Amino acid sequence: MIACLDLEGVLIPEIWINVAEKTGIQELRRTTRDEPDYDKLMKGRIKILHEHKLKLADIQRVIATMQPLPGAQEFLLWLKSEFQVIILSDTFYEFAAPMMKQLEYPSLFCHSLVVDEKGNIKNYKLRMPDQKRESVLALKKLHFHIAAAGDSYNDVAMLQVADRGILFCPPDNVIREYPQFPVTKTYDELKNEFLLCQKAFRIPE
Repeated sequence: MIACLDLEGVLIPEIWINVAEKTGIQELRRTTRDEPDYDKLMKGRIKILHEHKLKLADIQRVIATMQPLPGAQEFLLWLKSEFQVIILSDTFYEFAAPMMKQLEYPSLFCHSLVVDEKGNIKNYKLRMPDQKRESVLALKKLHFHIAAAGDSYNDVAMLQVADRGILFCPPDNVIREYPQFPVTKTYDELKNEFLLCQKAFRIPE
């Protein structure tokens, strides 16, 4: 049994919202909870960074001040005792390192940034298209049972192909559009959903 989790909004705060709050650039508050087209979202973000002359180092300084969501560390420790855990995220390795240290280095699959010699973010490089969905499908081909949890539009494809998909603190628009997924609002509720998955997946002795 493998638990696949989104990162931002499930274990850590939204990075771009924190950058928006620190810089005062409200346009950067838009996330995958608002925009289902990831390429459109990222190209817009990069354009805004260029307009405001913000570099990778500026974003990394904001990330260095962030903490996991309250209760996330304890929940993840419990989850790792019951499931193998993989974080499937649309963030970037250049962003995630400080948060991974605080979460005690779970396995992370995410993307990479293209950065020039002056530290400007020029583009981004997907690990592969639709990597959350493709990762779950690949693990299922290896005969793992998959329970997956996320909060945003970019998690839906992963939840749809998992044996059990769970929404965690999603916005109302995602709840309305995808009523087939159970909605959890606390880590205790999320834990209970994973326990139900564990019971359903367990192979009879």
